[in-house]
Amino acid sequence: MLTRKQQELLLFIHERMKESGVPPSFDEMKDALDLASKSGIHRLITALEERGFIRRLPNRARALEVIKLPEAYSPSLQPKRGFSPSVIQGSRDTPPPAPKAPQPLLDGNSVSVPVMGRIAAGVPISAIQNNTHDISVPMEMIGSGEHYALEVRGDSMIEAGILDGDTVIIRNTTSASPGEIVVALVDDEEATLKRFRRKGASIALEAANPAYETRIFGPDRVKIQGKLVGLIRRYH
Repeated sequence: MLTRKQQELLLFIHERMKESGVPPSFDEMKDALDLASKSGIHRLITALEERGFIRRLPNRARALEVIKLPEAYSPSLQPKRGFSPSVIQGSRDTPPPAPKAPQPLLDGNSVSVPVMGRIAAGVPISAIQNNTHDISVPMEMIGSGEHYALEVRGDSMIEAGILDGDTVIIRNTTSASPGEIVVALVDDEEATLKRFRRKGASIALEAANPAYETRIFGPDRVKIQGKLVGLIRRYH
């Protein structure tokens, strides 16, 4: 199954090759998906190749071959140049509406918080920016400000007590202090849940699992989308 950005890139390549017979350049793909760097395109192409949707032809520049398309493909789904894929808080150019403010429930002891999709606690994934449903959260958990919830996928934060399948409650903010667990947006493309650190002028996203390395980024590559204030776990 493809993420939204993987499908958008695949369809962009397919449509460009139908029009001109030549695959788009990495710069063209970066501009079409409104990404901050070509490294994001490299990751998407590698993912498409691993899933059997495209093939890179050896010894030829810009040589890509589309092997198959998603089952649900239709021409109306093809991406347009200049579109802005969404992440948790939206793209650089067209921010979507902020998560709605919590509304008190009838019992007066809890509030309704929107679940805005999934977040990777592991290798960063494209986040889903949809209010899929709301959950009831104790009022003492969240305090003031706007909040949203995300479903955790992955095991990189297990030593911080955050497990695959948990739901994290996030305060909507663009700043954080070192040591806080944050929702971090990397290259305006991928979202991940990690501990925020500073390494000189750079930003470090630190896992709470020795199987994962700390990732270091320039300050212009990372945007804080919120910080962890609570966690909900269901036992089946």
